[in-house]
Amino acid sequence: MTIRVAVADDQALVRVGFCGIIAATPGLTVVGEAGNGAEAVAVAKEAKPDVILMDVRMPVMDGIEATRRITASTDVRVLILTTFDLDEYVFAALRAGASGFLLKDTLPADLLTAITVVAAGDALLAPSVTRRLIGEFTRGAPASEPAPPCPSAEFASRMTKLLTDREQEVLGLVAQGMSNAEIADHLVISPATAKTHVAHLLTKLDARDRIQLVIMAYQSGLASPAA
Repeated sequence: MTIRVAVADDQALVRVGFCGIIAATPGLTVVGEAGNGAEAVAVAKEAKPDVILMDVRMPVMDGIEATRRITASTDVRVLILTTFDLDEYVFAALRAGASGFLLKDTLPADLLTAITVVAAGDALLAPSVTRRLIGEFTRGAPASEPAPPCPSAEFASRMTKLLTDREQEVLGLVAQGMSNAEIADHLVISPATAKTHVAHLLTKLDARDRIQLVIMAYQSGLASPAA
């Protein structure tokens, strides 16, 4: 099945570059482009891509608001384009429903992998992005975004009662940015078993994807940057 992709970025050269790579790859097709957030929302609704690559800082409407509107009204999955230093609006993007983050200087092969992963319904958090995300939880969100809630004893208690010891262990590893394969290696279990544990976490916690699992792990205090 062909994965339908749209690209939203206010820099024409960036759009052309991403679109060229995508269009030249079997199994992927470009169904739309947008130069600002408002156009991205329109493209998502009209072209109905499986995945839209979304820049954050764009005119007319920024990528955060565009992501919020797209995820609220469509099944399109949003892959945020960010800089290596991690955009200051990461918390807003997560809460808006983004399914992952892609570094703008990423290699073409990594771009294609990211699109495939997100289109399959998983979430993508590169280790470098995860480390910075954890750092943001430690420092608190920037002034433009409300600070994340402090760990709640009641929430943590509910989580520990709901999850088995093994599931709590897996949740902690997910919060460290580990893939299913890495979790399997770390716990000396099969990749299929690791995948099953993650699936149970998603179901039990009613989480949309791995990104929400990371947020829940830190907000509940079951994971910490020092872990």
